[in-house]
Amino acid sequence: MKQLAIDTSNLTMALAVAKEQVILGQIQTMGNKNHSVSLMPSIDYLVKSVGWKPNQIEEVLVAIGPGSYTGLRIGVTTAKILASSLNCSLKAISSLKVLAANVRVQDAIIVPLFDARRQNVYAGAYKWQEDQLVAVITEAHYSLSQLIDLVKAYDNVHFVGQDIKKFQQEILASIPKAIFATDELSNYPTAVRLIELAKNEVTVDPLSVVPQYLKRVEAEEKWLIDHQNEEKQSYVEKV
Repeated sequence: MKQLAIDTSNLTMALAVAKEQVILGQIQTMGNKNHSVSLMPSIDYLVKSVGWKPNQIEEVLVAIGPGSYTGLRIGVTTAKILASSLNCSLKAISSLKVLAANVRVQDAIIVPLFDARRQNVYAGAYKWQEDQLVAVITEAHYSLSQLIDLVKAYDNVHFVGQDIKKFQQEILASIPKAIFATDELSNYPTAVRLIELAKNEVTVDPLSVVPQYLKRVEAEEKWLIDHQNEEKQSYVEKV
């Protein structure tokens, strides 16, 4: 099977192509958050560089969040359009799970996290069971203190993500034996991990796939507070 993997859920834009789970090529950029400009030209270049035509893609894989609201919309929308127009299968995988897959430590509790500002994080926890990542703490928008309370009961806890340095001191104060990924590349999601995880994921209907933000945007939260006594109506429809 020929696969195209897409992750634009955060600062990184990560793409990869594979045939029968063998990576044929990848593109990864960090630092320039211009996914709307660079994503489609990068996909076109990558597909052509391995000698494929677009209609030869049999499966599209996409990271569906949490992460940047704009980045998620760009990546998920692109993946849905490609899967629909090329009539190929689509699999949608958590961005946190993709990040957790960078830690290959058996018997560890792996905690991937992204900064959600104001001492909050998007996070969850996973562990390896044979060759599958299994969730042990549900992914959600947590305050840092909530997350620490959830994971401090476990042994051999590994934190991973580009934002872990911001929270390292506070985490160590409650979990002195916590381990932090030190390899810079391990702290960023890659499309290669999407391809590795895909074999244990189910195919989804492109029309049903939506970004998993895990938290409403601030404008929507404010609108809901200001209009809580009004007849219930979608914020998007109202705006």
